[in-house]
Amino acid sequence: MTYTIHRTISDATLDQVEERTRAALQSQGFGVLTEIDVKATMKKKIDKDIRPYKILGACNPNMAYHAMGVEPRIGAMLPCNVILRETDEGIEVAAIDPVASMMAIENPQLAEVAGEVREMMAKVVDAV
Repeated sequence: MTYTIHRTISDATLDQVEERTRAALQSQGFGVLTEIDVKATMKKKIDKDIRPYKILGACNPNMAYHAMGVEPRIGAMLPCNVILRETDEGIEVAAIDPVASMMAIENPQLAEVAGEVREMMAKVVDAV
């Protein structure tokens, strides 16, 4: 099982893909809580140059509330990260697969919530 839901966009810039990703997240009820410019961080912290790479920490409050209701410590695994990175083929957008990431937790109710979030994230990635 793969741990991300992903695709590569070959006809857009990273900024364009980021704008489309944010809009797709919003259409599924997600907001971006955190944003990490990994390229800038690597340069600043260890003076290493990498290709453009961003991590967006996305949260759907209703789904997070539901997940915390069935598994109170689940916050340690939130928010759902979405990466945007430059590759030779274009800009890859990849979202965490919540079903894969929650497999370590033996809670059938949480698995159900993760399945719902996975469907939402798949719609996000498809819409970008």
